Amino acid sequence: MVTGHVYIAISLDGFVARENHQLDWLLKQDTKGEDYGFNPFMDSVDGLIMGRGSFQSLLKFDEWPYKKPVMVMSETLCQRDIPQQLTDKVRLTKSSPEDVIHALNKEGWSRAYIDGGKIVQSFMKAGLIHDLTITTVPILIGTGIPLFGPIEQDIDLQLLDTKSFKSGMVQSQYLVK
Repeated sequence: MVTGHVYIAISLDGFVARENHQLDWLLKQDTKGEDYGFNPFMDSVDGLIMGRGSFQSLLKFDEWPYKKPVMVMSETLCQRDIPQQLTDKVRLTKSSPEDVIHALNKEGWSRAYIDGGKIVQSFMKAGLIHDLTITTVPILIGTGIPLFGPIEQDIDLQLLDTKSFKSGMVQSQYLVK
């Protein structure tokens, strides 16, 4: 079965993006050439699953950042919302997290990168996240899209590792029990 893996940055107050999905607070950080392990993480996954907000934020970048296939979960986007140059890299679905994982399993995926606050929340609630790598950025943005929302029951995590960086960022890896 395909396993879900999270690799995400959050503000110190727990937000993955501003309410309008902007990442300006993250992009202005001086990472001083530090390696946060993103490339090895990307090498370990078959592709990405993200929501509409994350997808639309990425479209504002100068170039598309991913070489791997991307599944965008959205109730509102349609095929014409995908730029022509991305039609072979991005596809849309209105399916549930369980159905998305089932479909990707049939395609031979084994590891999926789950990205975006609301999408991470929906996959966590469905019990489809295997582990999380969370990089906390030393900034308070006040409001935004939280990484975690209300849950019906406790979700136990096991801390695997924590690293601090000269930039002030702290990265923790958790296994979902």
